[in-house]
Amino acid sequence: MARMYSRRRGKSGSKKPVKKSVPSWVPLKAKEVELLIAKLYKEGSSPSLIGLILRDTYGIPDVQVLCGKSITGILSDKKIKLEVPEDLSSLIKKFAAVKKHLENNRKDQSARRGLLITSSKIKKLVKYYKRTGKLDEKWKFDPEKAGFFLE
Repeated sequence: MARMYSRRRGKSGSKKPVKKSVPSWVPLKAKEVELLIAKLYKEGSSPSLIGLILRDTYGIPDVQVLCGKSITGILSDKKIKLEVPEDLSSLIKKFAAVKKHLENNRKDQSARRGLLITSSKIKKLVKYYKRTGKLDEKWKFDPEKAGFFLE
């Protein structure tokens, strides 16, 4: 299947481990991992960064297999709610970066197209998250305030 905004097809990135059982060499138990996830989130790490830290530093290949739920599921069980879902916030950061680039490079037409594509992806995701209840119905994407996500 072709990509939505480009004419190319491709394989997805990384692959999950084939085995769906906890490896014997994993040093931590499920409760310890849940506490570690909450601690890392309070320090300011995003859920994807938490997964990378757990994989690279603590040797945990898959949180889903070890704990039975995903990192965002663990955070929601601990009553920690993400204000904006991570994929949406990363798209908003990208939008702000491209917009900042266009202020200095007004004639960059490919960046202008990238800005349009990114804004349409944001609108699509916002519509989906409002429909599923992950975002409040009154939440609105403001392109003028998108620069705050870069900080």
